[in-house]
Amino acid sequence: MEKAKRKNIICTSAQNSADALYAHASTPVENKAFWRWGTDNNLPEALALLSRRSTAHRRIINDKADYISGKGFNYDGTVPLLDNIVKRANGEGESLRQILNKLAFDKSLFGNAFLEVVTDEEHSFLSLYHHDASHCRIAKGSQHILLHHNWRNFRPSEALSLPLYPTFEKQSDGTLRSIIHYKDYEPMFEHYGVPQYIAGMNVSAIAYKTDRWNIARLDNSFQLSGVMMIDNAVDSEEEASKLARMAEQRFAGKPGQVMFIIRDESSDDNSRFIPLESQNDGDWKALHDQATSDIVVAHSWFRSLSGLDYSTGFSAERILHEYEVALNTVILGEQSELLEPITHAIGTILQIDCSSLEIINRPPTRSKPVYMKVWEARKADGLDYDESDAEQQKFLAELGKSTIKSVD
Repeated sequence: MEKAKRKNIICTSAQNSADALYAHASTPVENKAFWRWGTDNNLPEALALLSRRSTAHRRIINDKADYISGKGFNYDGTVPLLDNIVKRANGEGESLRQILNKLAFDKSLFGNAFLEVVTDEEHSFLSLYHHDASHCRIAKGSQHILLHHNWRNFRPSEALSLPLYPTFEKQSDGTLRSIIHYKDYEPMFEHYGVPQYIAGMNVSAIAYKTDRWNIARLDNSFQLSGVMMIDNAVDSEEEASKLARMAEQRFAGKPGQVMFIIRDESSDDNSRFIPLESQNDGDWKALHDQATSDIVVAHSWFRSLSGLDYSTGFSAERILHEYEVALNTVILGEQSELLEPITHAIGTILQIDCSSLEIINRPPTRSKPVYMKVWEARKADGLDYDESDAEQQKFLAELGKSTIKSVD
């Protein structure tokens, strides 16, 4: 498959990323080839950088992607073409579950995800390829997606243009290609989706900065900050500043730990260190804890599913309860949104029935052993049961003969 050339994108500081995102709705776009993603077209880099710096923020994104992509698929194994797509969805050997996991990750991180659909004029095959959302932009006219390896140095000749699904265009290799654009809806944003955690970007930055503050304290060996007064003869302000900088570099450890002040030399040497004690450790911890809680809320997620409460005790009952809520409020909806265009493409192109294709969802912990029989599970839940019930015996017999397969 021909793809746009890719290079590793080096993320730079995401200054004022939240302000830039809000300004995107009203800032004129002057580029003639594509719609900017953020005011400087580098919003994906800012979002990716933020996710790499905030531990709780990144953990939630990872977990949401894993839960949404599930544990594999249930499907009718008697349909060979469907079996092939689930096990090997493209020429790179990726399974459908692997592709779905990447789509779920991009959508959780960027609020956008992109899936390329490849076939030929005879519809003799179907391949599905995930594209890194940070490499994609919407072309002017909003009918095509442009793929480029480095949007800081965009060159139209190096970009690959693909039409939005369900429109297909013939490529130089003879294949027909299209691309599906998933995006989270946000009022005032027409071209790109906005991640669900948009209201928590600032608290994600707070969580990162409180972690960085602890790292700085470790680098300083938890030494007190303070002011060092040095008596020394200097001829000018410039010489005094230079002497102070040299002292900081040699003796202060991490710059900013100690401030050096050079004074005119007197008959008595009054050089001394004045410590600046800080009693705000508790405030910093409370700020970090509050920021972490706000991150979970912004993601519409749950603390126990992100490992945030394991230190206070492992409650399987709470985890199962919150997983059930997450399944019915977040996971199933996201799965449906990601899977519907895929099943539509499979059914339309390959002309097969893929209504049996379903994502397998399993809770992170089990409340009942996997070897329990139906009547044993009903008994454990306090429901009516009959271990010799004919209907249940028939159900168990059919379960053993089922042609439905489970593939990870």
